[in-house]
Amino acid sequence: MLQIVWEYRVHRDQADAFEKYYGPKGDWARFFRQGAGYLGTTLLRDPDKIDHYATIDQWDSADDFLRFKEQFAAEYKQRDAHCNQFTVDERLVGYFETL
Repeated sequence: MLQIVWEYRVHRDQADAFEKYYGPKGDWARFFRQGAGYLGTTLLRDPDKIDHYATIDQWDSADDFLRFKEQFAAEYKQRDAHCNQFTVDERLVGYFETL
């Protein structure tokens, strides 16, 4: 299983919108559900830094994620650009395989 980990710093006045968009039932998760092999998303918030979040997107395999990203490239890019309004900074932590 592939797990993709992202880290975010969010504008405090956008935290609710960010959580709604990035949560397990949010817009990204609904979008990802169009892809074969998507297993779910976990949204995490640092209890000591209320503007610090992380997401973990789970896929059956890297191939499933890459096929999805290729098939929906234009919409992925558009959604990603839309989400810039929520964040001060975002960083891809990495792609991890479950052992």
